[in-house]
Amino acid sequence: MEIRKLFRENIRNLAPYSTARDEYEGQLGIYLDANENPYENGYNRYPDPHQKVLKQRISEIKGVEPNRIFIGNGSDEAIDLVYRVFCEPRIHNVIAIAPSYGMYEVAAHTNDVEVRKVRLNENYELSAQDILETADENTRAVFLCSPNNPSGNLLDGEEVKKILDHFNGITVIDEAYIDFAGTPGMLLLLKEYPRLLVIQTLSKAWGMAGLRLGLAFADPEIITMMSRVKYPYNINGITQKIVLDNLQNTEQVWKEVAEIRRQREILLKELANLPLIKKVFPSDANFILVRVEDPRGLYTILINEGVIVRDRSRIEGCEGCLRLTVGTPQENRRLMEILRAQ
Repeated sequence: MEIRKLFRENIRNLAPYSTARDEYEGQLGIYLDANENPYENGYNRYPDPHQKVLKQRISEIKGVEPNRIFIGNGSDEAIDLVYRVFCEPRIHNVIAIAPSYGMYEVAAHTNDVEVRKVRLNENYELSAQDILETADENTRAVFLCSPNNPSGNLLDGEEVKKILDHFNGITVIDEAYIDFAGTPGMLLLLKEYPRLLVIQTLSKAWGMAGLRLGLAFADPEIITMMSRVKYPYNINGITQKIVLDNLQNTEQVWKEVAEIRRQREILLKELANLPLIKKVFPSDANFILVRVEDPRGLYTILINEGVIVRDRSRIEGCEGCLRLTVGTPQENRRLMEILRAQ
């Protein structure tokens, strides 16, 4: 199916909000168009609504052309825009794997769109056949998180490709944790699959969670439509500047990622030797899912010791499980001290 036919009709016909600066490409000197305070203080002007300089830097790092990049206020903005651009409320539906990131469902409910959940197997592995059998003519998107949150594992690439080959809607691959997996992920498939949308973030490996900046990569036609629907100045000027500065020092980021991966392997081995841990699940992310006898009790013990983890035991498919983020070597040693004392 052509991408354009997947857009909601009102979105196809949308006249986006535009500014006078959208219509001018040269070097401006006097700004009398946006009713700003004219006295310079570093923040008195609106930021670039298209984040051109930032997109160029991200393009260099990711190897993706700028016209295939959307920058959002966290990756949650991109997730929400998938519903707003492609899904007609109370008519269309989406498919999400379970267990997985909860915002896919929250955003669906916010936009009044049905979510159909497809359970991963006991090892959190994906079945493309289950996804395709769940889809119907009103299914507009499939959400796949890889590495998956909270299970931590990469989804099988061949199963993902089966969905890309046979599903006529938008396949969204959320790669928030891909930098910890030691694989380039799905960005290399963008040109081969025009209905593929890859979501990434600077909140995890890149250490910028406090700046709230997410990325979406897709066919230029999809990126153009997402950009038309987003709020005009969705990324503030301070965030754009700080992110751009931080993206100059990629070497430090990769050192930190390498250390986190080393710490993950240490934790995986040490956790597997603890009697109170019933199962340690493999991880390609910066966290580890473990099954224990009394998850709420252990969670409370850790809280009382000043350590907070995520109790996932009430989530479908994660019964009895806690999710442990990989911390610094010192933080991980303290976590293990507490667990060994139980």
